Amino acid sequence: MAILSKLLGQRIKDLRKRNKLTQAELAEIIGMETTNLCKLENGGQIPKEENMEKLAKALQVNIKDLFDFGYMKSTQTLQQELVDIILGATRKDLEMYYKLIMATKEA
Repeated sequence: MAILSKLLGQRIKDLRKRNKLTQAELAEIIGMETTNLCKLENGGQIPKEENMEKLAKALQVNIKDLFDFGYMKSTQTLQQELVDIILGATRKDLEMYYKLIMATKEA
């Protein structure tokens, strides 16, 4: 359970920062003591079911999104997944991927 609580805590923290909220602000919105929210973000405990719902609503996500840890992949894993996608791509797909990458690279 320790790994899950750490991942969930990091996810809550990331979503809180994405929403430009301080711990104190989020704690107030969901009716929780700031020290308890700090424990959640540090992976010291898992939120109760009713707090999961409050957190999701305050962070503007679905409850399932609190458990989306895919963005936490290592650089090596991301590189390998991209290589695998490219190796299996058609010429048309490669052209589209290239355009997407170049468009975001220039931004």
